[in-house]
Amino acid sequence: MIASARREVRPFTDEQIALLQSFATQAVIAMENARLITETREALEQQTATAEVLGVINSSPGDLAPVFDAILEKAHTLCGVTHGGLVTYDGEHFRLVAERGMPTALAELVRQPFPARGARQRLVDGAAFVHVADVTAREPADLNDPIPRASDEAGFRTLLMVPLRKDNKLLGYITTHRMEVQPFSDKQIALLQNFAAQAVIAMENARLITETHEALEQQTATAEVLQVINSSPSDLGPVFEAMLERATRLCEASSGLMWTTIGERFQAVAIRGMSTEFVEFIHDPDNQPRMVASNLPIGRVVRGEPLVHVLDLTPRTQARGRSAMS
Repeated sequence: MIASARREVRPFTDEQIALLQSFATQAVIAMENARLITETREALEQQTATAEVLGVINSSPGDLAPVFDAILEKAHTLCGVTHGGLVTYDGEHFRLVAERGMPTALAELVRQPFPARGARQRLVDGAAFVHVADVTAREPADLNDPIPRASDEAGFRTLLMVPLRKDNKLLGYITTHRMEVQPFSDKQIALLQNFAAQAVIAMENARLITETHEALEQQTATAEVLQVINSSPSDLGPVFEAMLERATRLCEASSGLMWTTIGERFQAVAIRGMSTEFVEFIHDPDNQPRMVASNLPIGRVVRGEPLVHVLDLTPRTQARGRSAMS
């Protein structure tokens, strides 16, 4: 409104009222023009930022680091924040993979896997976003959580977490913080959700590229082994060596063994990555072929187990003296 006042009792004339109404109309026009210009500029900035992030995705199809950095830079700039990060979720733990302006102590803490608790659990449960206007009013579940405590120590007051989802599966979230109590607007939340969708696109692209690359490597390895088989139809030694080399490399193993059976005895036919002492022991004629104890992995295979997967061999290291094949 426009307000006018006089110190004496002197009513405004109809002409003066009409004049003020005219100025009020002009003020509305100016305000609307400014709003449209601001919205157009914001829309243009958002479109430009989106295009730039998509450009980074296209130029780095298998490398997520520059994509995440670009997303945080654009999102934080457009939303007027300087602190935050992008966190991934493996179905059990969260972990920070990119950050912008985050205090060192907090960043180091959340770069290590941490569980879903408090506000983070709400994302796991399906929340569209988590918006805490004032983090000093902590939920009971947050009181013993080191991450909210570290956020408090950093001086954060307003928090927004927007999830990354693919087919309702939680992949992580984008988090932004403000040092003052200043809630995020609906437009800012929608903007962060748009950037979250771009992050999901980048992650999905990287996953597909990795799977395609792995499939190609496996097909190539299979073709190479078949070529060795064709070139050595009566000599299994090169075939076994080629198989074991591809198997250990594709499975990212540091060592490997291939055994064949002679009755109830086993004989090593290919070895990779083992110590010289072990190789000499295995190739010693006095030790080939040899029986194995039924409680050892090979013995379990003899009993019919389809595969034997020992997650940690450490508890068995003390028994190595009893069998070199343990």
